[in-house]
Amino acid sequence: MQTAGSTDADAVAAKTVVLDVVVPVYNEEAGLETCVRRLRHHLRTQVPFPARITVADNASVDRTLAIAQKLADEFDDVRVVHLEEKGRGRALRQVWSASDADVVAYMDVDLSTDLNALMPLIAPLLSGHSDIAIGSRLARSSRVVRGPKREFISRSYNLILRSALHARFSDAQCGFKAMRVDVARQLLPLVEDTGWFFDTELLVLAERAGMRIHEVPVDWVDDPDSRVDIVATAVADLKGVVRVGRALSTGSLPMAELRVSFGREPLVPGVPRGMVGQLARFAVVGVISTVAYALLYLALHSVMGAQWANAISLLITAVFNTAANRAFTFGVRGVEGSARHQMQGLLVFGFGLFLTSGSLFLLHSFAPGASKHVELAVLVIANLVATVSRFIALRWVFRSTQSVGVNR
Repeated sequence: MQTAGSTDADAVAAKTVVLDVVVPVYNEEAGLETCVRRLRHHLRTQVPFPARITVADNASVDRTLAIAQKLADEFDDVRVVHLEEKGRGRALRQVWSASDADVVAYMDVDLSTDLNALMPLIAPLLSGHSDIAIGSRLARSSRVVRGPKREFISRSYNLILRSALHARFSDAQCGFKAMRVDVARQLLPLVEDTGWFFDTELLVLAERAGMRIHEVPVDWVDDPDSRVDIVATAVADLKGVVRVGRALSTGSLPMAELRVSFGREPLVPGVPRGMVGQLARFAVVGVISTVAYALLYLALHSVMGAQWANAISLLITAVFNTAANRAFTFGVRGVEGSARHQMQGLLVFGFGLFLTSGSLFLLHSFAPGASKHVELAVLVIANLVATVSRFIALRWVFRSTQSVGVNR
């Protein structure tokens, strides 16, 4: 422990901690002291506000805990948290949730990431511009030294995340991340994983909740002494992807409530978040529905006539249109409320039926001998007129349950 005459350490202890850097460790007796001393020197010389290092020991069975405690006794701005169970995610959840700092961060004990990226990482969080910040080894301007095997695995994993979970961040597993404490306390209770998938799950949920994720290109050198079991970690990560994907698809996660609690209101009144993407997806569903409607109409016309062919074709495609827009356009998952949504969708169908039937009536009044192809052209135009009102109506139908689609 430092003496009373060590005014720098006393000043640090007296101030409110702004940044809490967590170093999760398991059996790291060889490199822990070097890591802490190097990190502490950087914090004291390059970071212009009070910072603390928290060594989170994950049930180490070597001298890691003893070394960490010795460093905590020596420096007032170093502390130790010991966990009886392993798991990087478990350690980060416990320390971050209880931290009294404004911003919490973590980095791997090998310090593979150049520490000069630390201030660019946390500055957007302190300013309030961003909610979470991550180091990215896959950014164009990053400089990375690692073997082709790990490079392939990393890029493949992030491709899976983009494909399966619609993730937009570039690097899920870089051990160099930070977030605001107020954000952490709301997100962490929703994260189930306690191991290596913790980072990915946290980022996916944050993105779906409308959080702003800031990415920092980093210089990164692979640790040749890394003891991570790549195969076991990859399998666990893939299981995590399936679990989170299922939770999002069934609507079991309260993403909509989380968005409201974070105040992610539309930037422009009348233009809700995600409307541009919704319009694009709505158009795709509309084109498919129109083609299906046209084929059904032509098939039924000779059997039941124009009006009934129009009504039946419109009803069948309306049911599928509502279901497709519910899941694809507006991202509403799960069976809850599906029957009610279909009933409300039928009201929208009724308006479309009124427009199309009325168009046929007017056509037959002025051109009684019009062919079925002319009738179809008139009906398609009438449906296009009804499309705008259908989009607005469906937004109203799904207004309370949208949570996934707006973040695609």
